[in-house]
Amino acid sequence: MKKRTRNILIIVALIVLLPLWMWIAWLCTPKKKMVIAIVDKTEISRKGQEHISLTWVLNQERYTKTSKKAYGVSNDYFGFFPKQGENFRIKGLERFTPQQLDQLSEDAQAAYFTDTYGVFSNEWFSGKNVTERSGIVYGGMSKEDIGLLQRMKDKHKLIITEFNTIGSPTALEIRQQFEQLFAMRWTGWIGRYFENLDTALNKELPHWLISNYLQQHNNQWPFKKDGVAFVSDKDEIVILEAGTHLGEAVPHIVTGIKGQTVYGLPESMKYAFWFDVINTDTTINEVIAHFKVDANEAGMKLLKEKNIPASFPAVTQHIRQDYKFYYFSADFCDNPVSMTSSYFRGVNYFSWLFYDSSDPMERKSFFWNYYRPLMTTILDDLYRGQ
Repeated sequence: MKKRTRNILIIVALIVLLPLWMWIAWLCTPKKKMVIAIVDKTEISRKGQEHISLTWVLNQERYTKTSKKAYGVSNDYFGFFPKQGENFRIKGLERFTPQQLDQLSEDAQAAYFTDTYGVFSNEWFSGKNVTERSGIVYGGMSKEDIGLLQRMKDKHKLIITEFNTIGSPTALEIRQQFEQLFAMRWTGWIGRYFENLDTALNKELPHWLISNYLQQHNNQWPFKKDGVAFVSDKDEIVILEAGTHLGEAVPHIVTGIKGQTVYGLPESMKYAFWFDVINTDTTINEVIAHFKVDANEAGMKLLKEKNIPASFPAVTQHIRQDYKFYYFSADFCDNPVSMTSSYFRGVNYFSWLFYDSSDPMERKSFFWNYYRPLMTTILDDLYRGQ
């Protein structure tokens, strides 16, 4: 009995001390310098929500901005910087001269545009309704942003961009330059899953979404279940409701063999946040994964009327050797994760403790099972090849 008790105490002690060992293992992991120009124009808090997933991976893998200093989620990026109250500071690439852009493209091994959508007055100034549209405070891709991307491409550097890089409010001329640079095109459509389309129950539904749909459909809003809303750059609205137009309501990212074997990605992953619908030149870019909207016959009819595909690229990769480019067709970098967990080596083996996969709206599982292995592999390949 004493031996059994002792063994139990040893096991308990091992479990209790496990976090300490994981932290020590992280501390003992060698630091690796990697300079990344991170652009985030949509940050409305000091938590770095729009780019926190990237900073988490950098910290977990011990990538640092100098030989010793780690990346800080609240300060190591270009874009919109919230301050106390309604004050803010803008430190974007717009202030850079061509010579400074040259230097940045020389110093940086990679550029990652997490979001250029921007900050609007209804989000920033108190007392405003965040479900209504309003004037822009700061946002949209600029000619300096394009200038950096052109220089990074010319120097064969790694470029990662994601939704919303070229959508509204980016000017058409800038968008077209981006599309020509990287052999892809935005169709003008974005979409998102909503867990409840009943306007009486879901007060978080955007007012502009509802009003535009009512104007376009004889003041009728028949939806009571969950579903997917598509919105065009001309404010056209298409809504697919569960049961009526959809089999499974939540869109999924379906990953091919290369994505599964090279990047360690699951074959299928639910995604319930914003995405955009793009096309790409498959002789230049490879679609590693694609979005699938499970539309039935009625749903396909609605989509075809507006030339919206039910399947479209989710992860696009440039396949030639002249430069490295990825486009993620959704808010991949915006996930509700805590930086604290990044200080523990091997924490991913316990990721199942951090989320409830049965909840269609949760996004933590996407971070742990999709974004983290994807970005870890991309950064590791960059570091080994530089």
